[in-house]
Amino acid sequence: MRLRKEEIHGRVNADLEFDFGNESLTSFAGLELLIRYFRKIGLNDLIRLHVVRDLPGGDFGTVAMCRLVLGLVIVGARRVGHVGFLEGDPLFARFCGLKSLPSDRTVSRWLKSFRSHTVGALRRLNGEIVARMITLHLNVRTLTIDVDGTVVSTGKTVQWAFRGYNPHHRKVLSYFPITACLSETGHLLRVHNRPGNVNDGSASTPFLRALFKQMRDTLGRGYKLRFRMDADFFKSDILDLMDQKKAEYAIKVPFWPWVDLQQRILECTHWEPIEEDTDGFTTNVFLEPWDREVRVVIFRKRVSYDTRKNYQLDLFDPTEGTWEYSAVTTNLSFDVRRIWRFICGRGVHEKTIGELKSSLAFDTIPTNHYSANSAWQQLVALAHNLLTNFQIQTGAAQRPRSEKRTGRWVIQRANTLRFELFNRAARIVNTLGKPVLRLQDNQRIENRLLRIAESLKKAA
Repeated sequence: MRLRKEEIHGRVNADLEFDFGNESLTSFAGLELLIRYFRKIGLNDLIRLHVVRDLPGGDFGTVAMCRLVLGLVIVGARRVGHVGFLEGDPLFARFCGLKSLPSDRTVSRWLKSFRSHTVGALRRLNGEIVARMITLHLNVRTLTIDVDGTVVSTGKTVQWAFRGYNPHHRKVLSYFPITACLSETGHLLRVHNRPGNVNDGSASTPFLRALFKQMRDTLGRGYKLRFRMDADFFKSDILDLMDQKKAEYAIKVPFWPWVDLQQRILECTHWEPIEEDTDGFTTNVFLEPWDREVRVVIFRKRVSYDTRKNYQLDLFDPTEGTWEYSAVTTNLSFDVRRIWRFICGRGVHEKTIGELKSSLAFDTIPTNHYSANSAWQQLVALAHNLLTNFQIQTGAAQRPRSEKRTGRWVIQRANTLRFELFNRAARIVNTLGKPVLRLQDNQRIENRLLRIAESLKKAA
């Protein structure tokens, strides 16, 4: 039905006056769904099991403070000081299990009470939540794990912040946390904060050992682990660890002179076609410094621009076009095409890290204490995993399986969830003595909220 003009436009002739009062209004009506979900999975009991015994909670308690930081991250706050702007919101206080919110200084002091062993308690909590989702909903026996580091810029007075591997701001002090992401779901399996001058490859072996132990402790020995890593992880110690743990892997290989991949390319007479403008071949390379032979798959992709290092000038006549070369060492039995598609799936991890930084304040440095900042990163990872679990258990659409081993579910970004679901205005009213959350009449919002509420009743 076509509307008349007077039914579409509304005149604005004067300014509205501001008035403030205790009206039981909330800006986060959708948090009620997360409150129900957290009650369903017993989040408070999990926090008490893993964290409370190691961390004094003060007047507000450890459970409430953990939920407060989770709530800050979920609704879009990027600083501890933003907690003051949430004071008076009844649903946010209900989410935290509090009647009155603590000040930003109280939250900061609570974060600074963390030490290395209590940060480890948050890591164990996160590991158990991910393991429950894997065993209940991910019907596979091979798990694909992407491992990579990322840079978080800091201030000059922050503990353990150094100049290091910050590609865009080389003189800026930073942290260099390393993360392990479960490719099939997008969960963060493990996060470990590190000073900014740490190299991925040289410092990643202890992280990988701890990750193997975590997977064994939470999932048992019934799963095969398959790793994807970039060229920083092409180290003898890492290859030895993969062999020792009988794990499968695909690791990018740098074009170091002593590896001599250029000569292999020159000697190749047959490139197997993979897809349009992409070819590859397999070869065995003996690494004399490491006294070991590895299988290497070399790829070339025709591009319409000059590559940064422009290897093709050393290998072929420039009139043949510009090629971009890459190499992967692997113990997988896949053919060249499947190896190419498998290693291409590693880009999903980069998107997950971007989501953490842009939507969940992973790059925020809340204090100048190293352990407090590490605890913040663990709580951000926990918020990301809980939002992922929430969507999977409330009817997220599934994708068909792919050779890239990427996400099995369509997971919405946190900003999308806020706009469509969480950050909805409402009023808490009493109807026949029962509190009711009353939202503005909107059919799309009503349909989605009621569908998720019904799904939560059936969630395991």
